[in-house]
Amino acid sequence: MMRSVITGTGMYIPEASVDNHALAKIMDTSDEWIQVRTGIAKRQYAAPDQATSDLAVPACQQAIENAGLEPSDIDYVVFATMTPDFFFPGSAPFLQRKLGLEHVPCLDIRQQCAGFVYAMQLADALIRSGQYKRVLVVGAEVHASLVPWSQESWSIALGRDEGPVSDEDYELNTDTRDRVVLFGDGAGAVVVEAREDGESGIVDSLIYTNGDEAERLWTKASGSSFRPYINQDMIDSGDVTPIVEGRKVYVLAVTLMPQVTLEILEKNGL
Repeated sequence: MMRSVITGTGMYIPEASVDNHALAKIMDTSDEWIQVRTGIAKRQYAAPDQATSDLAVPACQQAIENAGLEPSDIDYVVFATMTPDFFFPGSAPFLQRKLGLEHVPCLDIRQQCAGFVYAMQLADALIRSGQYKRVLVVGAEVHASLVPWSQESWSIALGRDEGPVSDEDYELNTDTRDRVVLFGDGAGAVVVEAREDGESGIVDSLIYTNGDEAERLWTKASGSSFRPYINQDMIDSGDVTPIVEGRKVYVLAVTLMPQVTLEILEKNGL
């Protein structure tokens, strides 16, 4: 039986680090408040000149080397991200070019927090079908591009200025603290290869989507639902910043993850 086996892994995080104490200088929060709810003590942010594919490059290079391969050995790329370099063609073609992968097929998928799981399922399907032998799977994000802080707030958060932040900025930053405390930037990559030994590899995948809950974690604007696609009002209102209904998402997660875990175990006699 042909199986998909992870043969190499890689990761990359950018240099800029912002801890919870720094966030407390620009919004109504604290290290205790964040850690009790999320377990997060700090997050890394990409530099203004770093796009998502830039973060992916060193992670992918590390994964390919870890697998004992050369870039020319890769024959397909699946790139999971919600923060593509550009709306289209996304990030995957730019990653292909930066890695020197010639003309191998590559695609972006936009499954947000579940992106890497979806990407692995796709890689497994491509390998089991016999069409491809070595698939590069990468998940990378530059959430800093979505953080709606002023330059003053950024300078204080990054430790370049002592502050304090203006009252207006403090209020605006507090309005989005439910999101910004959660998300940072970075990249992870794996090489998935075909193996015929049947003793190791991906056993099975089970994925669901519930469109009824789509607005629990989404970005109101922009998009093809609007004419024009994007306008200044969307930016000014903050509708281009992702919304996370944290409590609802948490309830959905702790309810549905055990259900699907038990289902896939039963399906495979485990």
